[in-house]
Amino acid sequence: MITPIVSKRFGITDSHKIETALEHGVYGSLEKVFKSDPKTLIDTVEASGLRGKGGGGAPAGKKWRLIPRNSELPVYLVVNADESEPGTFKDRQILEKDPHLLIEGIIATSYAIGAEHAYVYIRGEYRFFHDRFQEAIDEAYAKGYLGKDILGS
Repeated sequence: MITPIVSKRFGITDSHKIETALEHGVYGSLEKVFKSDPKTLIDTVEASGLRGKGGGGAPAGKKWRLIPRNSELPVYLVVNADESEPGTFKDRQILEKDPHLLIEGIIATSYAIGAEHAYVYIRGEYRFFHDRFQEAIDEAYAKGYLGKDILGS
């Protein structure tokens, strides 16, 4: 039997809204993430075998480990929600049905790699998905999940 992970909340009414997301555990991992140091978090993700959902299926931990530590240069996280890989249609579903899951992942990844800014590329013809994601971002800022004070700094 296959256990859905990314799509497990897709059938829940108002799954894209922060209150529903919170009721179903979204953002629940962040306390544990922030109690871990970034290297340990990367080790954990690498050991888990977590892979990207795109055409290449690249191991997430190995990609995160490529970011230089102790560099003077800024680190940015760029998320590709373009769906340009043949036969992939997962990005629009996440943006529409569980955008807070993506935001939680962006927060955890940014912490692990030391990124202070994240950008999500959404193709121009995905206006509905863009707007839905922007609503989730606004909700996450309003609840304090995004912004300068997220780590209490």
